[in-house]
Amino acid sequence: MTKIKDIDLKILSGLMKNSKISDRKLAEIIGVSQPTVTRRRAKMEKELSIDYTAIPNFSKLGMEILVFHFVQWKPTCTHVQTKDFQKRVDKFLSDHPNIIFISSGQGLGMSRIAISIHKNYSEYVAFMTEFKEKWGPHAAKDDSFIISLEGDRAKRPLTFKYLADYIKNTNSP
Repeated sequence: MTKIKDIDLKILSGLMKNSKISDRKLAEIIGVSQPTVTRRRAKMEKELSIDYTAIPNFSKLGMEILVFHFVQWKPTCTHVQTKDFQKRVDKFLSDHPNIIFISSGQGLGMSRIAISIHKNYSEYVAFMTEFKEKWGPHAAKDDSFIISLEGDRAKRPLTFKYLADYIKNTNSP
């Protein structure tokens, strides 16, 4: 699937808004047949690696904070690409399933970003203490942006419903 067709964008947008929607209902909404939706969905699931995941309201699960972590490895830290180092990273990630995203990138003078969720500030502090013990010698700098998940501070909750229309409109022929 090299170029995404308009119908696929409509199906994908519908699924991002409600992944539980039936093919029949989605077909009705976008104006095509149910077999078309079923066939196109199956192809996209395979070729676009579509993964269906529920995104709960984390504060209702007792999670108080969401944290964006930024890290810049030291320029002298050339072993970050070694298999041993990567195994240590993989072990750290498997020990911390509350890390929900991690990637390389650039900006703010940093080269890595991670997103984690914590029950409370004390848990976050313990997490950062462990991080600094294990990775501090390799990091030139690290910083965090902490978001409270309590109350009504979020003007737009963490969901992909809003992104669905952006993707559909941006990629339309």
